[in-house]
Amino acid sequence: MANVRDLIKRPIITERSADLMVDKKYTFEVDPRANKSQIKDAIEEIFGVTVVRVNTMNYKGKFKRFGRHSGYTRKRKKAIVQLSADSKELEFFEGA
Repeated sequence: MANVRDLIKRPIITERSADLMVDKKYTFEVDPRANKSQIKDAIEEIFGVTVVRVNTMNYKGKFKRFGRHSGYTRKRKKAIVQLSADSKELEFFEGA
C-alpha cells in the first residue's frame, strides 16, 4: 500500500450511517487487504482527526450468473471509524 488514499476508497452514505454520524462514527469502504491500524493511520492523516476505534466487516462476493456466463462480484471491506469527542466533524457535502 503505497498511498493512504488507496486504502480509503469512499465514504458510505446511507440512512444508518447518517444516524451514526451524530455519535461521530463514520463509515468508509476500504481496501480488503487493509488492517485496522492502517485504516486508523489513513483517516488521521487524510482528515486530521483523532481516531478512537475502528470496526471492520468483510463481505464476500455474491455469485452471479448472466446467461451461460457466471462469476462472483468483487469482495468488499467496510470500516466504521469512531472519532474522539474533541475531534472536528467530517463534512462530506461541502460547497453545494
